[in-house]
Amino acid sequence: MLRLDSLALSRSRFALSPFAETLAAIVQLARPYGEPWAGPWRERHRAAFLARLAGDGYARGLVELIAATKYLPDHLTLPPGGGMETTLESELAEVARVPDEVAVAGLRTAQEHAWAGQRPAWLTGRGHGARAAELFRAVWDAHLAADWPARRAALQRDVTHRAGLLAAHGWPRALRQMNRTSGWVGVDAIRFSDRPGPDRVVGPDGMLFVPVTAQRSSWLCEAPDRPFALVYAARGSGAGTGPGSGAGEDGRALARLLGGGRAQILRQLETPATTSELALLLDQSVGTVGGHLAILRDTGLVDRTRVGRRVLYHRTELGDRLAQGPERG
Repeated sequence: MLRLDSLALSRSRFALSPFAETLAAIVQLARPYGEPWAGPWRERHRAAFLARLAGDGYARGLVELIAATKYLPDHLTLPPGGGMETTLESELAEVARVPDEVAVAGLRTAQEHAWAGQRPAWLTGRGHGARAAELFRAVWDAHLAADWPARRAALQRDVTHRAGLLAAHGWPRALRQMNRTSGWVGVDAIRFSDRPGPDRVVGPDGMLFVPVTAQRSSWLCEAPDRPFALVYAARGSGAGTGPGSGAGEDGRALARLLGGGRAQILRQLETPATTSELALLLDQSVGTVGGHLAILRDTGLVDRTRVGRRVLYHRTELGDRLAQGPERG
């Protein structure tokens, strides 16, 4: 459990972590099966990823460990320090500075949770933080950098959606459905795992909530004198897998009715988004998306709301019913 009093809860906030996004991507590429929504990306990148590991025994051992363990090494789960503007460079620099004794202790604990009784032959030498940072940098450059603008847009959409729920209904509603095991217990605790372990008491500065696009990813980040950070799966980032995503005959019928581009946008607006966010997610120009949104708005399927300097589009009740198909609508 994460135990929070009212002060800690009021000071909690959202953050982004390119490092956590990279960690989740490494797990997706390393495992023999992947999440359906990430299939095209995984097919494009997995062969090159595995080829790189074949030539680096340390990197291969570390990747196999984090893909198998239920306890991630401590030096790979540091809370992000830059809020919504956290950069990969700042996170890599922090990982590279982790002392060897801290990194090795965390690696051995993770190994015990993965293959009890075995001692990994690759866990030798020094500079474990720097070696991990080098691997994460290489994975980012080769497999994530080009996709980061679209991924970031999806993560920002989730934060915007939850921030709206927070303002209207409070944290319990904003944090619903973050993952399969988390949930509120009473009024002062969040269950973040279904595995045994000690409770954590959140300090008066609150904690961080960090979305990633991988739909089955969730872990707790902690470090001395730093706020806890709960990494969770962003709502709606696994495009094509959720209710109303448009898979199957309902989605094809919707495309025939509205046109493929407008049907895609209507399905994406299960989570509110700006025009530029939709353009990044769908790989279309802002002008094209804006034209589709104007038609959807004129027909009463979407509406818009200003949140600060951002204009968010969202489905109306009619848009929800149409996007969900005849059975669910």
